[in-house]
Order: sequence, then structure tokens, then C-alpha cells
Amino acid sequence: MPETVKPEIAAGGRTWLLSGPASSYALHLTEADELVHLHWGPRIELADAEALAAVPFQGRASFEAALDGREEYPVEGGPRFVRPALSVRTGTGRRGTEWTFESYEIQDADDPGAELLLNFRDGALVITLHYRMRGDVVERRTTLLNEGEEPLELLRADSATWTLPERDDWRLSHLHGRWAAESRLVRAPLTYGEKIIGSRRGHTGHQYLPWVALDTDATEERGEVYGCALGWSGSWRIAVAQLPDARVQITGGAGHDDSGLLRLAAGESLTTPLFAGLWSDAGFGGASRAWHAYQRAHVIPDAERDRPVLFNSWEATFFDISEEQQATLARRAAAIGVELFVVDDGWFGARTGDHAGLGDWWPNPDRFPNGLKTLADYVHALDMQFGIWVEPEMVNPDSDLYRAHPDWVQFQPGRKRTEFRNQLMLNLAREDVQEYLWERLDGLLSSAPIDYVKWDFNRCFTDAGWPDDPYPQRLWVDHVRALYRLLDRLRAAHPGVAFESCSGGGGRIDLGILARTDQVWTSDNTDPLDRLDIQHGFSQIHPARVMAAWVTDSPNTQLNGRVSSLRFRFVSAMAGVLGVGGDLSEWTEEELAEARRWVDLYKEIRPLVQRGDQYRLRPPAGGLSAVQYVRGDETVVLAWLQAQRYGEPVPALRLRGLDPTASYECRETGEVHRGAVLLHHGLRTGLRGDLDATVIRLRRI
Repeated sequence: MPETVKPEIAAGGRTWLLSGPASSYALHLTEADELVHLHWGPRIELADAEALAAVPFQGRASFEAALDGREEYPVEGGPRFVRPALSVRTGTGRRGTEWTFESYEIQDADDPGAELLLNFRDGALVITLHYRMRGDVVERRTTLLNEGEEPLELLRADSATWTLPERDDWRLSHLHGRWAAESRLVRAPLTYGEKIIGSRRGHTGHQYLPWVALDTDATEERGEVYGCALGWSGSWRIAVAQLPDARVQITGGAGHDDSGLLRLAAGESLTTPLFAGLWSDAGFGGASRAWHAYQRAHVIPDAERDRPVLFNSWEATFFDISEEQQATLARRAAAIGVELFVVDDGWFGARTGDHAGLGDWWPNPDRFPNGLKTLADYVHALDMQFGIWVEPEMVNPDSDLYRAHPDWVQFQPGRKRTEFRNQLMLNLAREDVQEYLWERLDGLLSSAPIDYVKWDFNRCFTDAGWPDDPYPQRLWVDHVRALYRLLDRLRAAHPGVAFESCSGGGGRIDLGILARTDQVWTSDNTDPLDRLDIQHGFSQIHPARVMAAWVTDSPNTQLNGRVSSLRFRFVSAMAGVLGVGGDLSEWTEEELAEARRWVDLYKEIRPLVQRGDQYRLRPPAGGLSAVQYVRGDETVVLAWLQAQRYGEPVPALRLRGLDPTASYECRETGEVHRGAVLLHHGLRTGLRGDLDATVIRLRRI
């Protein structure tokens, strides 16, 4: 298969082509300095792009704009009626953009992943469009620079607009949900008009993940799929528009509306978040595998390292914790093969419940009289890593921090300060807040041998005000930019510490936070049956390498009271980064012994799960569901039987991603399969009844 090549430029320097192994992306600048989209789809040559650029525009009636649905980055103003990606207001109140082309440049020209930059100008405003091909993923961003003396207000500055070809019967796929029910896949016909998803909450949100996919007739493993994913951890918006001529445009970026994003002072610039796009002709599964490979190669830190099996103390102890009690749990965790022991909420300040302590990031002296180092050393002596939970962006009114700095929170003057979970939101856009958190967290990570930090975020923006700032709405953007800087700074100062993103479960999952964290907490819902749907949706865009999943107690007292076997719970959680969150002090010796066997099995298959290619063999639709991971000469299948009715046999599974000319031995049954593997016996002997599960391993011989 061809490799990614650096951007190609046609003679005259007005047609550009980016190509990956299977796809190409082409754009062209007309003589009128109009930047138009040419092609996004199967790989083409530069001569093909030039031929597309030579095709004249079709004339339109006076009520239609000739460039609508063709422009690469539609701006506000002029004969345009599509949603603008850029809206700017000057100090005199003038709106609209009239840009002219200035230059192009290739950065990192010797690198196959070289970046194409197209530079435009509108008076004092310099607009740079960024393009980079990584595999078959096109990365796009926009930089806006104010070279004038007066400030410019960015009412809207989207990262990119994607243009799809004219076709009938487009379908739109996206992920929706709520707390404890995130990442559920929905696929429906796209009708004329706009479909908008996003977040108005200050963080990515449980309601939607910032990803969409479009197709006309794709299946799991066949057909064309276009996908787009936004890398931003604050409020955001993606608009999918089917235009009157059947073209589709997808516009997305930071911010939930057009009322004001940021004010650029003289000399200031903004680079928008990453908005990545992917074309695949290998169906939804092929698109997912391409997204997964891209994130492992270019987004996730240290993705080549497998994530350890962890134990988290939250459901075992809640806020009632002590050093001795945690040490007892640590011994039990080590005995079942856990590699990372995490002390959750309740170790700091006056944190005996959710009413107090947030913001006071030092160990509670009654619970940890010698600080965290004694427990951390003990955990290390058990041959485990040590981790803690924090929620740095929040503060309780009942805390030393709030009593000293009540002005450090977001608030609207003269209005009640809304508390969720008895906590307020720190204004992280303030430099003094940023410095306080840096000093506290850097000091904390320096005070004890801490290997892992679970970074939580348990409420949304509500009173997003900043009375002392001349442009207070900037906090929506600057909060996220400050979060990124803080995480980047901590990672640089403590390179051995891993970070997990959590937001009441899956409320902050996107390419932006994944570039700074090692894994994410997928959902607060640890029910193994519910998790199958959540994990199925999550896998549409993100890899198992970052998908944390726990085995907790049965019945599931935190959510639905469902009873499930330890086997079903483990196999459900083994589809991602395995963790244990049950109260091990209440597990029987038989349960602990069984848990040890499952943990040992997971460690054996972990390289396949976390770094292999994933194939969704059957979706979780009430009967049999299964997922397969392939890496090198090995493959593993995780299968779950939700219910078996009328004595019907378990259906066979046809495996994918294997060499059809090779033979594979099933390690569970000893059967040898040649060519396309069709699993019968292993499923029927391993699955029976309701809520059952099995693991099947095969190796090429």
C-alpha cells in the first residue's frame, strides 16, 4: 500500500494535494482568491486534482451563492449563505471578512507528515489554515493573528469545514447519552437542513462525543465512511448541513454559539483546536481501526506502553478511609495480581464527605499522619504502583482555599453561586489560580512516590462570570487552554506520572484531553451488561488502549441492583484497560482465586487488546455479542451471551483480520482452523444461559 507523502503543489502554486496510504485530499485557490474544495476520498494523483480544478463552476440563480458548499473555510460576509466558520468584529463594530491570499509554506518538508500552511490576510488579521496528513487522517486547524493596533473580537472561529460529495441518502452516525449512559451509537438518515451536536457545559460533556460519521450504504466492513473528530475539552459545536444540492458540509470548533469566543489584542493569536477527518472504504470497522491506529501513533502519550491492571478504592470505602484500611486493601489487590493501587476521594483536607475539602490539596493529618509517602512506599513494596484522585478545577465553599479566595471562582455579580455536589468552579483562566494549582500539585507529586493521578471534573459551568475582566466570556476558552498548560507542565516536571481523565465518568473524552492523558474513565456505570453498549459506542472512535473498565461488586448497588457472575464482569472489563473497583475485603477466597485467574489471563492477552486491531464481530443487541483483537500471529475473541431463548444454539462467529491461507489453533479447544475461521465449538462449550461470557484465543501455526 502506498505511504503518506508530503503535500504536493501543482505548477503555479494554487492547487494542493495531500495523500495517505488509501486516500487523498485536494484544494484549489481560484484566480479570485477563493479557496475551494476539490476532493476528499480515494487516492488520486496531482494531475487528477489539476483536472478537477479546471472544471468551471456552474452558474446559479441570484438567490443562490455560487461558492456555497464548495469553499474550504467559509467566512462571514459577501455572497455566502452557509454557516460561516469565521466571524470577526472590529472595534468599530464592523463584521465580515474579505481575505486575500498571501502565501503558502510547507513546514517539516522532509517529513512525510509535513504540514501545509495557507496564509491569507484581511487588513490586520492574518488567517492561516493548517493541513497535515497522518496516515489517512487529515489534521486541520486555523491560526488567527492580529497584527494591528486595535483589538479584534472573534465571535466564532471554527477549526475547519469539511465538504463531502453530492450524494443521495446520506446517513449520520454519532454518539449520544447522559451520565451513566454515555457513548451510545445512533445512526439515522440525514435530511436537508442542519443537525447540530455539542456542549454548552464548559467541558466535552456526557451528552455527545465530538465525533460524527457519514455514509450512504456502508456496513461494518465494507463501504465508504467519512468521519470527523474534534480535539477540544470545553464547550464545542459540530454542525452537519445537507445543502440544497445534496452536498454535505461539516463545520466544527470550540464554543457553543456565536456570541463571542475571544478578543485578540495587538500581537495576539489563537490557534483553534484540532479537527481531524478520515475517509475509509473499509466500512465502519475499518474507519474505527484507522482512528485507533492514528491515536496510538500521534495522540496518546506513551501509547506503546500497556496500561497496568489497577485497583481503585472508591466503591470499597467511599469517603471513610484510613491509612491502615488502604494498606489492607492493597494487600488483597496485590494478591490477585493488581499492578496499580489507587486511593480515590477522601485522602485530603477536611474531606470526610462531598461537602468540604476540595481545593485543599494536602493529606488529611488524621487519616495520613505521615503524609502519603508511607502508604505509597508500602504499596511499592507490594510490587504495585501508587495513584491518587484529584479534582483540581473545583472548590468547596467549606475549604481553606475558598475562605481565603472567594473571588477565585466563576460567578456573576449579584447572582447566587450555583453549587453542584456542594462545589463551585474555580476560574482557571486566572493566572493566580493557575499558579496556585501548579504549586500545590507539583508539591504533592514531589512529596511522595506517586505514579498515577486520576483527574476528575464533577460539575458543569453554570455561573460563568468574571466581574473584574474586561472580556469575561474568554474564560470559556481560557479555562481549557489553562488546563492543557497545567497538564503539560505537570507531565514535563513528572514524566513518570500517568494521568487519567475523568468527569463523572465519560464527561471529558476527546482528542484534546487524550493528547495529555494516558487513559480515560469511560463511564461511572460499571454494570457489565450496560458497559457493552457504552464500550461499543466508544470503540467507534477511540481505542481500547485508553478505555478504562472496572470489575465491581454484584449486585450492582450503585446503579441497578443487577446480579452478574464474576466471569461476566471480568470479560466485560477485559475489553479495555482492566481495573477492579469492588470491595475486596468482602470477596470470598474462591472469588479472589477466580479473580487472580482472570487477571493473569488479561495480562496474557493485554498486548492484543490494548495495541491490536479491533473487529466488532457482533454488536450488543440482546443475544450474542463479540469483539476480536488481532496482533501479529495471535488473535483473541471476547464474547458475551446476554440471553439464550428456546434452547437455540449460540450462533457461530466468523473471525476477521486473519490470513486466509494460514492455520490457527484454538488454545481453549485445541481445534485447528484453516482459512477463514468460523468459531462453533468454542462458543457452544463456553457460553450457556443468560449473562455468560467467554474468552477464546487463537494462534497461527
